[in-house]
Amino acid sequence: MELTTLDLSVVALYVVALTSIAFWVSREKAGHEKNANDYFLAGNSLPWWAIGASLIAANISAEQIIGMSGSGYKIGLAIASYEWMAAITLIIVGKYFLPIFLKKKIYTMPQFLEQRFDGRVRLIMAIFWLGVYIFVNLTSVLWLGALAINTIAGVDMFYGMLFLCLFSVAYSLYGGLKAVAFTDIIQVVLLVFGGLFLTVTTLEMLGQGQGLLAGLDNIFAQAPEKFDMILAKDHPHYIDLPGLSVLIGGMWVMNLSYWGFNQYIIQRTLAAKSLREGQKGIAFAAFLKLLMPIIVVLPGIAAYLLLPELDRPDRAYPELMLMMPEGLRGLIFAAVIAAIVSSVASMTNSIATIFTMDVYSKLGSKEHQPGHLVRVGRTVSLLAMIIALFTAKPLLGNFDQAFQYIQEFTGFFTPGIVVLFLFGMFWKKTTANAGLAAALGSAVLSFAFKLFWPELPFMDRVGLVFLLCAALAVIVSLAEQNKAQPKGIELADVNFSTSKGYNLAGVAVTLILIAEYAAWW
Repeated sequence: MELTTLDLSVVALYVVALTSIAFWVSREKAGHEKNANDYFLAGNSLPWWAIGASLIAANISAEQIIGMSGSGYKIGLAIASYEWMAAITLIIVGKYFLPIFLKKKIYTMPQFLEQRFDGRVRLIMAIFWLGVYIFVNLTSVLWLGALAINTIAGVDMFYGMLFLCLFSVAYSLYGGLKAVAFTDIIQVVLLVFGGLFLTVTTLEMLGQGQGLLAGLDNIFAQAPEKFDMILAKDHPHYIDLPGLSVLIGGMWVMNLSYWGFNQYIIQRTLAAKSLREGQKGIAFAAFLKLLMPIIVVLPGIAAYLLLPELDRPDRAYPELMLMMPEGLRGLIFAAVIAAIVSSVASMTNSIATIFTMDVYSKLGSKEHQPGHLVRVGRTVSLLAMIIALFTAKPLLGNFDQAFQYIQEFTGFFTPGIVVLFLFGMFWKKTTANAGLAAALGSAVLSFAFKLFWPELPFMDRVGLVFLLCAALAVIVSLAEQNKAQPKGIELADVNFSTSKGYNLAGVAVTLILIAEYAAWW
């Protein structure tokens, strides 16, 4: 089965509509030239609903839809811990991190590090993030997105990636973050409804005419092992998701790094109209995260029964899409493309923001014209996509579970990053050298454990390295000066209070998580 004319027409209509809307929301008043704030932070104009939708659209891309469905196929519902634990992480970020970042009026995470530490920390971390975003995140989104296009439409992998790059350029390069964030509303609506339709239809197939619930009963009966949320030590995939570490160990470090200190995620909250608006957007995103496993993991588990002979788990979601009815198949395909190009646009915009504001603008003392930095940003966005386009296959072509590859690779560095930010925000004695020691020590310690203790699950390694990096930061700080640093954050000046609505959202998310883990323990 392949895409019909009707399916392709639906996809084409989506491409044209999204590009047109992006240009419309990006238009400027007569005589006004876009400046850096307009392009990189949407003029600090984003409302809560745009922030929440954009957080999810930036996050849910090919690595989630394709990669996490593949892990659902191979491992089961346990992989949903990444989504469910992220919901409560978002609540923490909104209450304790966002007030500090917005008070500092920053464009980028490296900029915050200079304000707190010094220019060395800013430059080193800026270069690090540029490398990770281009060679890990952007390549994975393009590769897995092209895999979906190849499976469904038979398009060559390279040309599939080229299409995604050109589409992203067409709708986001001119308008910057504003175009990305406001069109993400459409992307998320399409993603949620298209994904839910595929999930329902797939379960009804398993129900063999008896309905949705019968399909669920069939999965429970035929593959009960796929619904173990906390994996036992004798489970074949324990090394990927080691038992209670998803609740009290390294998963927290991974999530705090991703949702709290990751430029292409946090950037849309930095563009909020106000702190309260940013917090409402984060709460909205937290509830959407609770829904995501139904859209991305459950279909992978269903595919385990419907398509037991797949050569690669990452082909589960694309193959299920081919089984959908004509027309709706095109709509679901458009939803997948929506998720992919939104993430590509978000990543390239953040790459451009970091390079322009943290590297280029620091070269020399020349005062740049308002439009000059925007032009630099657009050029960097384009170059980043070209580099990722030609390096995706060599880097990712041999992995059968790209999502797990991404998590393990980033896990080498995230412990030190979390220590760097947490100590920088909440312990005034932390010195710049201590922060650098933690950040660089994370990579050294992680590679050492990987080499000399290979049987240690990577999530446990992340937790252990985090504790060692924290100890290293304390030792260096105390040995070096043992006093409050002049650039330390004055927490008394930061408003950490949250609205009743936000507090209720936090309680609701927590109770839902407890219920989910109690049900699938």
